Amino acid sequence: MIKDLKYHALLHVIIFIWGFTGILGKLIHLDAYPLVWHRTWIGFSALAIALVFMRKSLRVTSMKQLFSIAAVGIIVALHWMTFYKSIQLSTASLGILCLSTTTLHVTWLEPLLFRKKFSWVEFFLGLAVVYGIYFVSDEFDEKEYEALIYGLSSAFFAALFSVLNGQLSRRIPAHTISLYELISAFLFLTVFLFFQGEITAELFTMRTEDFLWLLFLGIVCTSFTFLGSIALVKRLGAFTVSLSINMEPVYTILLAIFILHENTKLSVHFYTGSAIIVLVVFVNMFLKTLLLKWEKSRLNG
Repeated sequence: MIKDLKYHALLHVIIFIWGFTGILGKLIHLDAYPLVWHRTWIGFSALAIALVFMRKSLRVTSMKQLFSIAAVGIIVALHWMTFYKSIQLSTASLGILCLSTTTLHVTWLEPLLFRKKFSWVEFFLGLAVVYGIYFVSDEFDEKEYEALIYGLSSAFFAALFSVLNGQLSRRIPAHTISLYELISAFLFLTVFLFFQGEITAELFTMRTEDFLWLLFLGIVCTSFTFLGSIALVKRLGAFTVSLSINMEPVYTILLAIFILHENTKLSVHFYTGSAIIVLVVFVNMFLKTLLLKWEKSRLNG
């Protein structure tokens, strides 16, 4: 029992750290795309070093698998690019709330791509999240609507890479997928920034404080949390971990209030919409827990 509590506590530390990634989009004084570029090279470097020390195999069985992983890595890059762009145009709270629409996209992407049974419950919960977004955006100006579009795009990319990773992980170890996806994201961003004319000395010109935050983002928020989450999935199970991750928006909004003082910038409509979205997240957790218990009792019966 004590061991389980320890693992649950560690899980929420990791989710809390993930919640902090949105805050870093405000604390680091770099544009969104260079910020993500630094995150990817620091992340894959730290992860590669850790995997070497852990003596993990990084082999893939075919070029087809490698290209599949690389394609998903590009989607990961697009997710981070749009996520941080949304945050920098508006608030960390808005960026993380937009990610709550990821569930809605999963409900139609999985049946479309992999013929999974369509869930009307998940679909209507996703629509409820959209209703919450309506409240959040009720008093937006033009710049905040642009941030909303980036944020919702980020949620779509998050859903797409989650669905595709779910299929890849059936055949390829998770650590191999993540390392090559980070490398692919880095290469994609390098090409993107090159054609934007941003691969210059200025890319490495930053304040010491920004570089330290980037190291924290790349090593702790990316590599450490990834390795920790893999270990915890083995200990606690994928279902428990996936339900707990739904706490990330709550942690981010609390951090944004205490660190960025975003409560002074947000209206009653924002908090109304946020309350709807967070309520839907917990209803989703509750329904999935009931469904799991029902399936277990049916199988045992």
